[in-house]
Amino acid sequence: MISQKAKYALRALAALAQGDPDVPMLISEIAVQQSIPKKFLEQILLDLKRSGIVVSRRGKQGGYLLLKPANSITFGEVLRLVDGPIAPLPCLSQTAYRKCEDCDGEHLCEIRHVFARVADATRDVLFNTTIADAIEGAGEIKDAPVRELLTA
Repeated sequence: MISQKAKYALRALAALAQGDPDVPMLISEIAVQQSIPKKFLEQILLDLKRSGIVVSRRGKQGGYLLLKPANSITFGEVLRLVDGPIAPLPCLSQTAYRKCEDCDGEHLCEIRHVFARVADATRDVLFNTTIADAIEGAGEIKDAPVRELLTA
């Protein structure tokens, strides 16, 4: 399950992507439009700024803009930035690998074998779906294998 912070980050990025790319959006605008607590949104946007996804402008015409195009910001990138490792088991993490404490051997672990498939499918969807895809799809699931998984 993703955190509320990750959901807010994705919603804020969608709001910025749907806005005029040359006109910064105020935090208060995004907060109201996306029903995100303003203080929480400030922290989220700072994290996104530090990672090079958004940029802020000061002054009268200030606010936030996407630094990267919406079609190059993946859900996986944002989730990993906000929530940390995406893998369901520490021994499957690509960024924070750790052997499971009760492990007798990864190659023998039936649980790991199943969740490795889950992790691969999850990463495939998350790192191949961009903010632009989400906006264009507006909730529509375009990818047939993903659609099959979700409707099974």
